[in-house]
Amino acid sequence: MENRIYDKQTIKQRFGIIGNSTTLNHAIEVAMQVAPTNMSVLIYGESGSGKESFSKIIHELSSRKHGKFIAVNCGAIPSGTIDSELFGHEKGSFTGAHDARKGYFETVDKGTIFLDEIGELPLETQSRLLRILENQEFIKVGSSKVQKTDVRVVAATNKNLLDLAEKGKFREDLYYRLSTVPITIPPLRERGEDIYLLFRKFSADFSEQYRVKPITLTTEAIAQLQKYSFPGNIRELKNLTERISVLEMEREVTVEALLKYLPKRENLPVLLKDLSKSENSFSERDILYKFLFEMKNDLNELKKVVYESLSQENYGSQTIKKYNKLFDNISDTEENVEQQYSEQQFVHKPVEKQQNTIILENSIKDFQDDDEIHEHEEITENLLLEDMEKKMIIRALEKHHNKRKYAAEDLGISERTLYRKLKEYNIE
Repeated sequence: MENRIYDKQTIKQRFGIIGNSTTLNHAIEVAMQVAPTNMSVLIYGESGSGKESFSKIIHELSSRKHGKFIAVNCGAIPSGTIDSELFGHEKGSFTGAHDARKGYFETVDKGTIFLDEIGELPLETQSRLLRILENQEFIKVGSSKVQKTDVRVVAATNKNLLDLAEKGKFREDLYYRLSTVPITIPPLRERGEDIYLLFRKFSADFSEQYRVKPITLTTEAIAQLQKYSFPGNIRELKNLTERISVLEMEREVTVEALLKYLPKRENLPVLLKDLSKSENSFSERDILYKFLFEMKNDLNELKKVVYESLSQENYGSQTIKKYNKLFDNISDTEENVEQQYSEQQFVHKPVEKQQNTIILENSIKDFQDDDEIHEHEEITENLLLEDMEKKMIIRALEKHHNKRKYAAEDLGISERTLYRKLKEYNIE
């Protein structure tokens, strides 16, 4: 196999890949191994993580390297014209089709086609693509003639295609046909020290292009840069580096200067993302759940403050006694409260004590039924809140593929608290 003359370092230099993270190296190894075959490859990765570079590695290390390579962004082509773009059309097949046209699959015969954002393909187009993958056959729009083509398909997506298949938006048989060999490109936030290596590379490129001194970062600024999540991945880091190179007068950038360029959205709650566009985002109901949890914590803190305040006043013990269920998680037992009440109010007034005791007993009797209702409501409320909290935790873990660190950040709690909650609710 021809690709064995290359090692990972040679591949990185040839295709401009910077980094030494374990997950990145593994993705390169898989691409090198699958390249000499004709297997279909499905590349997973977030937008801007470098999926197209891996499709070029597969093409250049294959026997098709002397054939054509074309990259197609399926999400950028209107659904009404994508069949014509991919498979071609005959003259007069639709309004505006003044001449016959070859599609990409006919043009790239003996070569490789890279279909980015494959999840955006219409279902009808997916059926046509499946026929090519299975039989190497296609039919132009407006034609009845079956044509042959020899094209290797490398697809890429930033979505969960199985989830789309369950919703009827993606063909399950096409998914399994495409994902003969899956390759996962890690997001930049999971590549640790690779972030600063890429920053230096982009800084040096800018310096060479515009003949200026390259910018560097202080130790604190490097640490701050590596903490940022980079939702736009490598593309965002490159833009950030060029912006700092242009605007900063000092060529050594401090952490204070760096913070001016990092987007403020990093500090916003994760749940404020556009829920309508994200398949894995939380729903409005989940936002309400989280708000209720936070409100419950605030109320518990408020109860502690009120309880401590009432305990220091002469009339406070009677109020605590009357609404003891409100303070059941922080107050003393009923006997202690009654004893405290007696010592403060009636130690020198035996007659008044008797009278007020009767009033207190009558009040308790009057509110006995209400107390039972409140107790039931409190138990129900606690059960509902616990159930909602458990659902929130499970959703966060599913969203981040069981990575506790990011799930905890999404929920606004620490990893230790999340671990305790997992044991508490017996969540695997």
